[in-house]
Amino acid sequence: MKEIAELLKEYRAKNEATAVERLRFVGALDHDVYNITAPFVVNGTEVIAGRIEARDSEMAHIGFFEKQDDAWVLLENTTELALQDPFVTRIDNAWLIGGVEVFPSAEDPAKLAWRTCLYRGTSLTDLTLVFQGPVGMKDLRLKQLPSGEIAVFTRPQGKKGGRGKIGFCLVKNLAELTVACVEEAPLLAPHFADEDWGGANEIHLLKNGQLGVLGHIANFDSAGDRHYYAAVCVVDPATSEIVVPMTIISERADFLDGPTKRPDLVDVVFSGGLVRKPDGTADLYVGISDADAQKRVIRDPFVKFEG
Repeated sequence: MKEIAELLKEYRAKNEATAVERLRFVGALDHDVYNITAPFVVNGTEVIAGRIEARDSEMAHIGFFEKQDDAWVLLENTTELALQDPFVTRIDNAWLIGGVEVFPSAEDPAKLAWRTCLYRGTSLTDLTLVFQGPVGMKDLRLKQLPSGEIAVFTRPQGKKGGRGKIGFCLVKNLAELTVACVEEAPLLAPHFADEDWGGANEIHLLKNGQLGVLGHIANFDSAGDRHYYAAVCVVDPATSEIVVPMTIISERADFLDGPTKRPDLVDVVFSGGLVRKPDGTADLYVGISDADAQKRVIRDPFVKFEG
């Protein structure tokens, strides 16, 4: 386990300049679109899900945007999802789309609480709620294995997870996914230093059956500003172990200058999704500074681990 400072030093020693593009979204009016997914195809339509939010607010909803020429255009008549930070996967030949719900805390209505919610459907118009995660947990991610089992990545905080560490378990099907099993999922072997935190954002099934985890790793500086980096690791679902430790694959300086939600969020790269390509490169889709969305071409971070 290495601290961010060491991971960042290793990354910068081998980093190389690559193509970067700001994504253009149409239909969100004057709101920001950020913390996007990678593109996915629903019933023949290529779409991106993104967090739509006013610059001075944390109350967001998910929008689905269709690729049209050089822009992504908001689709109408999709299921309304009042969630932050969308993610998407396929389970049992249906779409599973999730995000973070924010709501008044039961203990103190003047404060906000949050949890991860999962919606299931065959299209973007018939999504129905199938699971609400534990209160206080973001970064819950699922991936169905060839066996039909579902790999579950969790992100507890507090007594169990500190500022935020990754847990892992397997369930036989969605019916077995409960708040209890999410809360009880064992932590992966030490992967973040105690002052750092992070989580899984998107899971890739590799050719050797292992799971490539696209995630983020973060910390505070002495002024209280946040620093988020795109990172990857590899997990063996058969042993519930990290077999390739966390490495950084992008930082804020790799992307175009742009807006920020707050001064303490300037140095934020929030992994959204990765499109792996046959030529050994990959398109990394990210949220930037809680106000922007960009794409960067990188070397495929998983291909060398597939064996």
